[in-house]
Amino acid sequence: MDLVAMDTVSKLAKRCNLSRSTVLYYESIGLLQPAVRTAANYRLYGERELHVLEQIKLYRSVGVSVDEIRAILSAPRNRLASVLKRRLNQLDHEIEVLQDHQHMILKLLRMNQVLRRKKAMTKDKWVSVMKDSGFSEEDMHRWHRQFEKSAPDDHEQFLKFLNIPAPEISRIREWSRK
Repeated sequence: MDLVAMDTVSKLAKRCNLSRSTVLYYESIGLLQPAVRTAANYRLYGERELHVLEQIKLYRSVGVSVDEIRAILSAPRNRLASVLKRRLNQLDHEIEVLQDHQHMILKLLRMNQVLRRKKAMTKDKWVSVMKDSGFSEEDMHRWHRQFEKSAPDDHEQFLKFLNIPAPEISRIREWSRK
């Protein structure tokens, strides 16, 4: 083994544009091992370890989990294809969910335009619009929780805009914080 061509943890990390702690983390979970340790217990990495780290980095960049990377690195080549196909299916599902969110936001924006034109919005009308837009009770609860979390004052103003009595507004905001 040619020790001149070997890198320390810091040099290896720098070559791969990773932090030193990331390289050490990959080592601690068994994805990467140093080629050798010096008499002073320094870790040294060679070209093989550089290649393994580049593979890990590539797989992480496309969202492959650490456990699946471990399986890829320790299994036959056909394992890679099945892991990547599974990740592709996960991405397809995530894209579908994000597209559903886009459609819902567009509907909400359209409703917002209607709301600006119409002054007499009530809770019942709003709930009806939400249900017609595909929101379930759980979706509406999640919406309230997120609204309360991200903009509590605006959430309170919105509830007042719906002409909801003050005691009910207090109850809605209280369960929205849970």
